[in-house]
Amino acid sequence: MQQSGHGGDTRDPLEGGGASLLRQPMAVWATAGASVVAFMGIGLVDPILPSIAKGLNASNSQVSLLFTSYFLITAVAMLVTGFVSSRIGGRKTLLAGLALVVLFAALSGTSSSVGELVGFRAGWGLGNALFVSTALAVIVGAAAGGSAAAILLYESALGLGMACGPLLGAVLGNMRWRYPFFGTAALMAIGFLAITVFLKEQPRPARRTSLLDPVRALSHGGLASAAVSAFFYNAEWTDLHVPFVVAALAAAIGAGIVAVRRRSLTLRTEELAPRHATEDGVAVFANQ
Repeated sequence: MQQSGHGGDTRDPLEGGGASLLRQPMAVWATAGASVVAFMGIGLVDPILPSIAKGLNASNSQVSLLFTSYFLITAVAMLVTGFVSSRIGGRKTLLAGLALVVLFAALSGTSSSVGELVGFRAGWGLGNALFVSTALAVIVGAAAGGSAAAILLYESALGLGMACGPLLGAVLGNMRWRYPFFGTAALMAIGFLAITVFLKEQPRPARRTSLLDPVRALSHGGLASAAVSAFFYNAEWTDLHVPFVVAALAAAIGAGIVAVRRRSLTLRTEELAPRHATEDGVAVFANQ
């Protein structure tokens, strides 16, 4: 079942027992592996909140700010990641994000007050935004088997990371609440080295992304509906964890931007040439 459309390969990535999906360059596996750890950081602190509160003599409301600062900075930073990556390249954006996560995750483990920890989580959110919002475009550009296989790998990394984050936090947190932060920093450092070695810089997009492109992209009906759905879904999910409305809104905004980027790449699978794969997903529609 092979078709040719716009000169692209549209074969089912799961055809042949998933062989084409699994035969990927090391650059793809390195980026996908780092993506798993990046998404683990979202729920990492959830099971250790009581331990953090006890260790830092903080109230439940104070430790809940760990989610608020993380999601708020992530949401705002996602609006400008395309602007950054279209100017310095996808590889440098990924490495910058990873470096920030390593730094602030390690600093989180050394916190002596809840205020310090909240600030370090905000820096962690900035690094995570730079990484996760760029990772999909980079995987699409480097993957074998077309955009469909790349998106499947990215979504698998997302699900695995979200599932394993609380587990890692609980296992390491049983020994000491600081250990999950140091563990995440170590794993992301490995991801940094792997991407440095295996991922080569990809061509930059012909058109640089502007700061307004994510907003303009919402004029596309399909993207707007996906963003609204993601908004309410993530607002409800966050409400189960954080009592602060701002955290729910920040998480939803960030998820909406990611949904816009993923949806745009999916809709343009056949038209997206490999040399444009690193282009910010939302800029494709903004330029129509």
